[in-house]
Amino acid sequence: MEKIGKIIKVAGPLVVAENMLGAKMYDVVLVSDMKLMGEIIELNGETAYIQVYEETSGIGVGEPVYPTDAPLSVELGPGLIESIYDGTQRPLDKIYSKVGDFITRGVQTNSLDREKKWKFNPLVKKGDKVSEGDKLGYVQETTLIKHYIMVPPEISGEVVQIKEGDFKVEDTVVVLKNNDKEYKINMIQKWPVRKPRPYLEKLSPTVPMFTGQRVIDMFFPISKGGSACVPGPFGSGKTVIQHQLAKWAEAEVIVYIGCGERGNEMTDVLLEFPELVDPKSGEPLMKRTILIANTSNMPVAAREASVYTGITIAEYFRDMGYSVALMADSTSRWAEAMREISGRLEEMPGEEGYPAYLAAKIASFYERAGRVKCISTEEREGALTVIGAVSPPGGDLSDPVVQATLRVVKVFWSLEAQLAYRRHFPAISWLNSYSLYIDNIKDYIIKNVAEDYFELQGKSMRLLEEEAELEEIVRLVGVDALSGTDRLILLVARMIREDFLHQNAFHEIDTYSRIDKQHKMIDVIQYFYVKGKEYLQKGVNIVDIENMKVRDRIARMKYVSIDKIENIDQIKKEIDEEFENLLKNV
Repeated sequence: MEKIGKIIKVAGPLVVAENMLGAKMYDVVLVSDMKLMGEIIELNGETAYIQVYEETSGIGVGEPVYPTDAPLSVELGPGLIESIYDGTQRPLDKIYSKVGDFITRGVQTNSLDREKKWKFNPLVKKGDKVSEGDKLGYVQETTLIKHYIMVPPEISGEVVQIKEGDFKVEDTVVVLKNNDKEYKINMIQKWPVRKPRPYLEKLSPTVPMFTGQRVIDMFFPISKGGSACVPGPFGSGKTVIQHQLAKWAEAEVIVYIGCGERGNEMTDVLLEFPELVDPKSGEPLMKRTILIANTSNMPVAAREASVYTGITIAEYFRDMGYSVALMADSTSRWAEAMREISGRLEEMPGEEGYPAYLAAKIASFYERAGRVKCISTEEREGALTVIGAVSPPGGDLSDPVVQATLRVVKVFWSLEAQLAYRRHFPAISWLNSYSLYIDNIKDYIIKNVAEDYFELQGKSMRLLEEEAELEEIVRLVGVDALSGTDRLILLVARMIREDFLHQNAFHEIDTYSRIDKQHKMIDVIQYFYVKGKEYLQKGVNIVDIENMKVRDRIARMKYVSIDKIENIDQIKKEIDEEFENLLKNV
């Protein structure tokens, strides 16, 4: 490698080098003889501005810069699942075995294990004609995931040789021929992280992604291929919601990005995930999960790269036809990294010091979500759902990062500190949150779940809104001054909040609530409301209704296991019987 660059300035993670003629934007370079990894983010004549993904202390003017003539790319192939990477796709377990607990500067290691052998099972035969995106074969990467080896982009031809058996990722497994040109294909693809992977067509987001979280599925659902924003102040439960979605969301592959999170939170993820059991298969959840850890004490520049690394890996599995869910926790730290680099580049600052291109960067990230027709001669659909947590300072939703995010996402789960302080979790505000996917998924839900699903949802939301209005009156004159009907509204709204929306993430049954169970639960609460109004008119006292024993049974619905779900329907009979008994005493 020829030494061509020379450092003329060092400003934290920003290094300026001259004599960089021929270098291109976003090319990776190795800075100084320590070979610190960096990326060119601005070019001015022969001068290159480089953001370095590692600590730059001790680097001085006059030291060399080595070009690689390639953009920042990820290695895609067998071995991704169950891996834990840093922001630039360096495997943390390999680094640990090399240098110990702390990442030493300049340490280089392959993202995928070059020595491990994988059993390649061919899906095509000699003489078959294939084009980009077609599946050539698969590797059973884990018990849950078949890792398909696909024809790399912009390559097509006739299969002239295909192998079967155990191979390393760099071994040739297929040879294609096209007009006397031969392509040797192994099990690794490289892809630049800042360039979205191509697809044939983006499809309408008409299929819901059930998460097992009642407040989300019933009131603010997300579709497969959708995008969501979870803003909230410190301590409101953003990370727990991200964990819950990673565990229970209806996705086959999970990519979890810890972007600038506290080290102890990331440690919880790393310790928890290997022990979690996938509810559908009974296997460990890690067997379909990839973790990217860039903690708050890791270099700022690598934080900016981590979200791109994660979403490129997610797109790769989407191209295989999987439904992929990506959790980014949190994009505020990513925006802060952009702000710091922008400041060192002396760019014109925008709102609150963020770069003027903040909104464009956030939009380009979330736009990579979607349900798509994959590039292939076979009919294949994949979906990539992106859920980003935002940590605005002091929970201020007018923060530029929140506002820029809300302009591009269609689901807003607003976390409220007040709900968290009252120990109501998930602390998603039912009055401030929204989902714009409801009209898209309506037909699917009515056909596959229940015809009255959205009717029940609408009635429940109206009760919660009426409760908010009545609370103002209660503060002024007290609850005893209200009519029986208004007190019934307050009672049923409280049941919706406490018995339906409140969900215990750490309870073995309540942590996950299947969609049919959710429907039965809200149906019982609405049935209680209808009967309550009916018997109030017949002369039953509201105080007696408030003290009904059946309310305990309703409160315990959430703890009914899925194999005893029919027990929830029996509560309606108990409601009828108890109301009849109350009527006898009138």
